[in-house]
Amino acid sequence: MIYRFADPWYLLALLSLPVLLIWYVRRLRRGGTLRFTRVDELREADLRRTGRLRHLLFVLRALAVTALVVAFARPQTSVTDQRVTTEGIDIVLALDVSSSMLAEDIAPNRLDAAKEVGAEFVAGRPNDRIGLVIFGGDAYSQVPLTLDHAVVNELMGRLQVGMVEDGTAVGMGLATAVKRLQGSDAVSRVVILLTDGRNNRGEIGPVTAAQMARALGVRVYTIGAGTRGQARVPIDNPVLGRQYVTVQADVDEPTLKEMAEITRGSYFRATDRESLTAIWSQIDQLERTEMEVEHFTRYGELFEWPLGLGVALLALELLLSNTLLRRLP
Repeated sequence: MIYRFADPWYLLALLSLPVLLIWYVRRLRRGGTLRFTRVDELREADLRRTGRLRHLLFVLRALAVTALVVAFARPQTSVTDQRVTTEGIDIVLALDVSSSMLAEDIAPNRLDAAKEVGAEFVAGRPNDRIGLVIFGGDAYSQVPLTLDHAVVNELMGRLQVGMVEDGTAVGMGLATAVKRLQGSDAVSRVVILLTDGRNNRGEIGPVTAAQMARALGVRVYTIGAGTRGQARVPIDNPVLGRQYVTVQADVDEPTLKEMAEITRGSYFRATDRESLTAIWSQIDQLERTEMEVEHFTRYGELFEWPLGLGVALLALELLLSNTLLRRLP
């Protein structure tokens, strides 16, 4: 809250108050004479009481002049607001849900880690439309581009292995995500694709899908998930219960790098939970929305308060000067 005067030059009139005070003091010193034939009535009158109040009229007048001058200077209160204009980014997350995503080299497992870190990424993009695509042996769109991030995170939290036929159709996953962005008019369009394997299914290859993305101006960030070496994958046996098998990491890094380079994106490798979190944070910084902030100030008039006070003080002075504090001619 800021206070100001719209016409502060009127405040110079307050310099007249010392002049009025000097005039009033000199007037009192001049005094006056009045002849009475009898002084008995004067002795009975309480002159001290009225004498103490004789300066009240001048005080009221000085206060009234001060209030009126302040009113003429137009005191105002101002509130400063800002309007933020953003140009959002359309982002599609393409997540691998093949059985190998159950490997526990990225705690608690690759899929759950991807979902949790992805949800944090989505929550930090309030101005962007986000969609969700999943792929295994085939690819399916789960959530269209939307600003309702609660829906995105809710459906992403429900993802599990077995929702899609097993396999790794990387090219189909990217092609489906790109199709979601085909009608977008956003300034920037992005696909973030996470997988732990190499393309072994689908009619569209990864490089072909990347070329489609480049033709539509879509930038692709690829993430290879999994340790370098062997990882344990749980298998639920109906007789023996949960057992583990050891598999060799099979991330096709050359292809994922080529996909990113074709679309002027970047490739990242996540070997543990910490590196996965850091990768999503880095992508978050690379794809930031531009904000245009416009400041504006609204003013409210306050002159009616000192104006009303000044008029009231003048009225009180006029009333007292003609009643209790009336001067003899």
